[in-house]
Amino acid sequence: MTDKTTSLQPSALAYVPFVSVDDMMKNVHAIGVEAFIRGLAEYIEQDFLRWESFDKKPRIPAHAPQGVIELMPTSDGKTFGFKYVNGHPGNTQDGRQTVTGFGVLADLSNGYPVLFTEMTILTALRTAATSALAAKYLAPERSRTMAVIGNGAQSDFQCLGFKALLGITEIRAYDIDPAASVRLARNLAGSGLNVTICKSPEDAIEGAQIITTVTADKRCNTILTDNMVGAGVHINAVGGDCPGKTELHKDILLRSDIFVEFPPQTRIEGEIQQLDADSPVTELWQVYSGQLPGRTSRDQITLFDSVGFAIEDFAALRFLKDLLPRTGHYSKLDLLADPDDPRDLFGMLIRSKEQGNGAAA
Repeated sequence: MTDKTTSLQPSALAYVPFVSVDDMMKNVHAIGVEAFIRGLAEYIEQDFLRWESFDKKPRIPAHAPQGVIELMPTSDGKTFGFKYVNGHPGNTQDGRQTVTGFGVLADLSNGYPVLFTEMTILTALRTAATSALAAKYLAPERSRTMAVIGNGAQSDFQCLGFKALLGITEIRAYDIDPAASVRLARNLAGSGLNVTICKSPEDAIEGAQIITTVTADKRCNTILTDNMVGAGVHINAVGGDCPGKTELHKDILLRSDIFVEFPPQTRIEGEIQQLDADSPVTELWQVYSGQLPGRTSRDQITLFDSVGFAIEDFAALRFLKDLLPRTGHYSKLDLLADPDDPRDLFGMLIRSKEQGNGAAA
């Protein structure tokens, strides 16, 4: 039997399941991208259906001219979760991702983490799952064609998410950088999606029942003007996600029925930052629970003003934690100090030096 007073080997209590980027990719491939997105959507819907059990607050930002770093915490009273995430549109010029993240899930009863994971890939998948889940309730029936304006890192996931949950078959892609659209078409080859590269936003939305905007610039852009949007479409506005960053002309908002995750956050960061503080919106959890309707008419313009919310990340962390026993794609991270006597942390430090000297001798 090992004596912890004379061994530096941590006990099981010190280990936290850690999912690296490599592990995350293996977990996704173990069940397939579309199945992974469907699983995320299921967990997100489950958690939105118990909305009132969660602590809810807007994310905590630190802004700079180049971008933003945010913390996104929440708890359901038993488990605590948070995500660290950044958004720096200019990062691609230096070969960096515009969005990166990591997250933690912890047991509230003792404060110990039960999962530590990368969330750059997981957030991309979660965002796609969130968009597609909302569209299940808001998009026209039998939607098969989606315009995707902005063909950066999130666009592939959005396309596959809408295929997985709604059966989208046609993608009409536009980006100011044609190479981005070529990359998107190449990545989706063999996915069952037919990608048409378009020369303008107007061309892209022709014949589309769903319009997804997912651009990266941190400024107030007008990706869609009012005259471009006809009756009966669903708009999935993903790119506007911080103060001073929007994609839609205000007049589109005034013609649309707007659905949001958490109004106090969306009014700061979403498209509706352009509207009065009391402008009417519908919360998605009320639609999922049947308390309020989603799409109600053929000619209705529905708009999901997506900014991302902590409960979605909490659900993604839950899904991943439950998946790990099936896949085994994680490592044990020695993250927590574990002295033999919980009150003798300094003694543990002293013994580590003594053992180190002994090993050197």
